[in-house]
Amino acid sequence: MVSKAQVDSSDGAERATRGPAADSEDAVVDVVGVGAAGLGSLGPDGLQLVDRAAVVVGGERHLSMLTSRPGRRLVPWPSPLLPQLRALFDEVGPGRVVVLASGDPLVSGVGATLIRELGPDQVRIHPAVSSVSLARARMGWSAEESDVVTLVGRDVDRLRRDLAPRARIVVLTSGEDAPARVAALLVEEGYADSRLTVLGDLGAPSESRTDAVAGSWGAHPVPRLHLVCIECQERPSRSARSLVPGLRDTAYDNDGQLTKRVVRAAALAHLAPQPGDVVWDLGAGAGSVGIEVARQHPRNEVHSVERDPVRVDRIRRNAKALGVPGLRVVEASSLEAVSSLPRPDAVFVGGGASAALLDACWEALAPGGRLVVHGVTVETELLLHEVRARLGGSMSRIAVEDLDTIGSLHGWKPARSIVQWSVEKLVQQTDSETLL
Repeated sequence: MVSKAQVDSSDGAERATRGPAADSEDAVVDVVGVGAAGLGSLGPDGLQLVDRAAVVVGGERHLSMLTSRPGRRLVPWPSPLLPQLRALFDEVGPGRVVVLASGDPLVSGVGATLIRELGPDQVRIHPAVSSVSLARARMGWSAEESDVVTLVGRDVDRLRRDLAPRARIVVLTSGEDAPARVAALLVEEGYADSRLTVLGDLGAPSESRTDAVAGSWGAHPVPRLHLVCIECQERPSRSARSLVPGLRDTAYDNDGQLTKRVVRAAALAHLAPQPGDVVWDLGAGAGSVGIEVARQHPRNEVHSVERDPVRVDRIRRNAKALGVPGLRVVEASSLEAVSSLPRPDAVFVGGGASAALLDACWEALAPGGRLVVHGVTVETELLLHEVRARLGGSMSRIAVEDLDTIGSLHGWKPARSIVQWSVEKLVQQTDSETLL
């Protein structure tokens, strides 16, 4: 274990050998990862950074590892953090600033926030072994056969997206009640027999482990610093939800305004979302298309627009139930909303298509972006024929018939046909080109 005295020592000879480039880099904020063992987890380079810092920023637990001394300030994080973050670093100045963070600062830590707010050239990360790596080592799980979900600062419903038979999930948590909330969610999703392992104070002498089944978790005490490992049972007691497009219609609460399963899968195939895409779902109804885009990858940014307040609430409930509580729902008409939304990589218009709306969508669409429009009326079909004549793309009529009972017999019951137009905005096409 390294003592405070070792970190607090001021060795003039050492400072003289820091190298010619060190002073020119003093304006960079160094983010030093600290393991659960405290300062003893730091190597020589990390100890040197902390020792020569003029300002050390961190949480109460990290700052308590150091003592005040002349020429060094210990500055706690402000609360709330984000609104005051820039002001904090403006106030401490461009000198030698070190931020103490837990483990790997880029694994659900403050490192990503600082890079986003200050810029990548102003932040230098010095990671310790992350809690995720330690958890995988304790569980004997490889990175390839396990997933990581962070619930730090997020709704526990986020976990629903990643539950699947035989899945192994490392869950980053916050709050001592987190394991109980995770266990309750597993029971609700039909995974009551799944095994939970709570690993506390990983890497510290006080490291602990608690194993239990989700359905009988009860009120196990857990340390403040912990994470949860989940081994999902092989066959849950309810139908598993695939990430492949086309969830069954019963997965959505709806009032009839729902893009049905087969048609929805066709729309998603043409939208072709890529990880990190910004996607608009206009005239969202029950929100099914936008929700499945959001489920496709955690980095997808979905904006669902719906003007009916009852449906807006329904979209939010559906999004939470299907593991994407971060989906943004905008209560407005589609035409009113588009000017305030970020530039999209893909747009779906599920209802209410008009010449003005399609023109606005096309102008906003990023080069290489995809626009998909559905229509059920003759008037919308005529509009789409005219648009296709100008911009190209493909048009399909989708007619689905489902088997139904006719007395004691069976027959096919046709649903209303859907006209689907889809087009990709070529890179050389300009935003000034309009539809009509």
